[in-house]
Amino acid sequence: MYIHPKLVAFTEKLEQLFHEVDEFLEDEWGAAFLRHPNRPERGATENPEMDGLFEIAPDFTPGIGSEQGRGYLVSFRAATLEKPGRSQYEFLMNETALQIAKRLPLYFPGRELRVVRDGSRFKIVGDFSLGEA
Repeated sequence: MYIHPKLVAFTEKLEQLFHEVDEFLEDEWGAAFLRHPNRPERGATENPEMDGLFEIAPDFTPGIGSEQGRGYLVSFRAATLEKPGRSQYEFLMNETALQIAKRLPLYFPGRELRVVRDGSRFKIVGDFSLGEA
């Protein structure tokens, strides 16, 4: 299966951005809840999505049924057996969205990308064009 090299490069940059935001969240609020006992300690794996308290990841959606259209949903999860309160969860989601929005111009200069609310989640929308091969 052929995957456009610019799509691969875009995806790798987006994952780097999310890893940086994960590090920020772990630094700031990694002690807010007890980590799930089956979840590895922060830094135990090569992928920050797989260890520590927080898991954030971009998930592409074609946007069917969404007013915002296609984009990358911001998947956010706290790997804990504790039940974060709604206000705590909203705060962490908003902080995640803010940190992603601040970094988008650094990782993707010249592209019009922004973070918007899409229902109960956040989504990155904008210019996902790949240009010429």
